[in-house]
Amino acid sequence: MEFFETELDNGLKVIAEVNPAVYSAAASFFVRTGARDETDEVSGVSHFLEHMAFKGNDNYTADDVNRIFDELGARYNASTSEEVTLYYAAVLPEYLPKTFELLSTLIRPSLRDEDFEIEKKVILEEIGMYQDQPTFTVYDKTMATHFADHPLGRSILGSTQSITDLTADQMREYHSRQYRAGNVTLAVAGNTTWDEVLSLANTWCSDWPSGASGRSLDEARPAGGVELLTRESSVQQHIMSMSPAPSARDPLRYAAQILAVIVGDDSGSRMFWDLVDPGDAEAAEIGFNEYDGSGTWLTYLSCQPDDVEANLERIRRLYADVNESGVTAEELETAKNKAASRIVLRSERPMGRLSSLGGNWVYLNSYRSVKADLDAVNAVTREDIRKVTEKCPLNVLTTVGIGPLKSLALN
Repeated sequence: MEFFETELDNGLKVIAEVNPAVYSAAASFFVRTGARDETDEVSGVSHFLEHMAFKGNDNYTADDVNRIFDELGARYNASTSEEVTLYYAAVLPEYLPKTFELLSTLIRPSLRDEDFEIEKKVILEEIGMYQDQPTFTVYDKTMATHFADHPLGRSILGSTQSITDLTADQMREYHSRQYRAGNVTLAVAGNTTWDEVLSLANTWCSDWPSGASGRSLDEARPAGGVELLTRESSVQQHIMSMSPAPSARDPLRYAAQILAVIVGDDSGSRMFWDLVDPGDAEAAEIGFNEYDGSGTWLTYLSCQPDDVEANLERIRRLYADVNESGVTAEELETAKNKAASRIVLRSERPMGRLSSLGGNWVYLNSYRSVKADLDAVNAVTREDIRKVTEKCPLNVLTTVGIGPLKSLALN
C-alpha cells in the first residue's frame, strides 16, 4: 500500500492510496460545501445540487449516467452533510476510467431549467417523507435549536418554503462559487496506479475553474434549552440532546470517540446496560460528532412517554459520574478493541477507506494510514478521557423531543 498526493494547477487536490493486493478500486470527489455554507435564501441548495448532479451534461443524459454506472457494475451514490457533499463509486479496476469520467460529469452537470423544475418536486416529496420520520425531525430541530444562529444549525434538506422559492439561477450561482477546483478533493483507493489517477484527473478535471470559497470556523456557543414537538400519533417519545464536544481538528478527538463508545455505544456500553438491556428504553446512545471548529455530544433516547423523565435523570447521573470519576481500565480496553476492529474492517475494502482518506485531507490536510489510526486509538489513556471531560463534559445542554408528551420537566 502506497500513498500519493498532488495538486493540479487549478487547485484540485488529488490523493490516492494504491493497493494492488485488492480486487476493486474506488474514487470520490469531496466537495467542501454543505448546509453551513448556504444562506436562508438558498437553504437546501447543496442537497438539491447533489440530486441535479445525476441529471447529466451535454454528453450524457440522466438515463445515460445511471445506465452506464449499472452496466459497469459500479456501487455509486452521493451524499450531503452540513459540511461536505460527496460523490463516489467503487468498481472493478478495469472499469475505473469510464467510472471516473461519469463521476467527473456529476461535478459539472448542465443544471438545465427543465431538470431543475422536475427535481424540485422530488425534493419537496423527500422533505415531506422525512418529516414523517420522528428521528429525522428531532435531529433537524435539535441542530437548529442547539446551533441557533450558527451556520451549523441550517437544515441539510432546507424547508418546503426555501425549496419552493429557490430558482435555477440561484443554484447555478451557488454551484459556480462552491464547486471551484480549489474546493474539491479527489480521493482514490484500491487497485490502480498513481499514473492512472494522474492521467484521469488531468483528462477530466484540469479545465475546472480555479479558486476556493471561504468558511467561517467560529466555534458555536450554544445557549441550550428544551423544546417539545407534540405528535400524538407517535407511540414512543424520541428525545435528542446536544452539548459541546471537541472539533474535527482537536487532538482530543480520538479520546472523544473512545469515550462515546464506552458511555453510549449501541451495545455493551454503560447506557446499554443501564437502560436498554433492562427494557426501560428501546434505544439509549451517545455519539460524538465533529465539525469544522465545533463538535457535539449527541444523546438519543427512545422510550415510552411515561419513562422519559426517569430515563433522562438516569442519563444525567451517568454523565455526572463519568465526568467526576472517569472510566475504568477494563472499559477503556474494550472500547479501544471495538474502535480498532471497526477501523480495520472498514479499511479492508477500498470503498471503506475513502471516507477516512478524504475526510482527513478535507479537515486536516494530512494523510493517515490504517496503522496511524490504530496507533492513535491504542494510545488513548484514561488521562486523555479525563482531559476530554474537563474540556467538554458530557451534558444534555439542548434537549428536543417529539412524541405524545406536551411537557417535560428537567431538573
